[in-house]
Amino acid sequence: MSKNFLIGIVGGTGYTGLELLRLLLLHPQVKIHTIASRSQAGQPISDIFPGLENYPLFFEDVNLKKLTACDLVFYATPHEVAMGQAGELVKAGVKVVDLSADFRLKNTTVFEHWYCQHSDPELLQKAVYGLTELNREAIKTAQLIANPGCYPTSIQLPLAPLLYEGLIETKGIFIDSKSGVSGAGKSLSVGNLYTENDENFRAYGVAGHRHLPEIEQELSHFADEAIQVTFVPHLLPMTRGIESTIYCQLKEGIKLTDIYQVWQKKYAQEDFISIRENTPPATKEVRGTNRCAFSAVIPQQRNTLVISSVIDNLVKGASGQAVQNMNIMLGLDETLGLGQIPLLA
Repeated sequence: MSKNFLIGIVGGTGYTGLELLRLLLLHPQVKIHTIASRSQAGQPISDIFPGLENYPLFFEDVNLKKLTACDLVFYATPHEVAMGQAGELVKAGVKVVDLSADFRLKNTTVFEHWYCQHSDPELLQKAVYGLTELNREAIKTAQLIANPGCYPTSIQLPLAPLLYEGLIETKGIFIDSKSGVSGAGKSLSVGNLYTENDENFRAYGVAGHRHLPEIEQELSHFADEAIQVTFVPHLLPMTRGIESTIYCQLKEGIKLTDIYQVWQKKYAQEDFISIRENTPPATKEVRGTNRCAFSAVIPQQRNTLVISSVIDNLVKGASGQAVQNMNIMLGLDETLGLGQIPLLA
């Protein structure tokens, strides 16, 4: 009989926490041992999410004893929470997947500039960046995973192989990304209100967005030099989904067929990568799935490569990729619990 792994979730009331519940409750080889939420401790999960009325689970306060009894714990919390707790779990032999930004940036000075002073810099250096298709071997033996941000996932998957193979220039990369409102989380703010977003479209974080240093850090690894990009995110009047349009300059003599050959070579065996050769992908085709779909064109046969990449920000951009990483860390089939059928309506 196959083993059922015990799973803990800290921060189960936000959008990523709910998405984790949706995926894990249908996973054939895991059992949710504890769902921790200080604000909702003692409440049935169905009080917060009525659609889960058939699952007799309760939110609990953070209980280190229960968390250390788990095989793996997810943190779906604001930054600063995981960095203060993950160390104790790792010492106890528990695997951790952190969906916040606490362990993504290796440079503590950069981290402090964008977030706060890091309380566990030693553990930060031990964390493995969890962009699965690009870092699978390290994930297999990791104790602590820094789950990537949603925008960086949609950007790195198409760009990284092209930088690694030297097909594009490392300067002059412009990234125009658009996200559904769920990417901002559940916290109340005027900018997240329905009336502010319905029939509206706007850029934000133009002067600097927290995902920028993450994007540059990881792309620099593949280019083997320091990369600087121009990154501008936008808010779309929809719940979920990201589309990133990436503009970069081709190296001399590089053709569109070279781009697709590199992608096919890198991702031919990947279950969650879809390469489109005829038309740019749309967010609806990946909605509710753990897939990233992308395509490229060279408009007017000039020298600018235009890449269009789409993901569901709550799945491949957060909880789905976290479950994919969990499967690898626990030695399970990578696709378990991650059905491919999109939410088409």
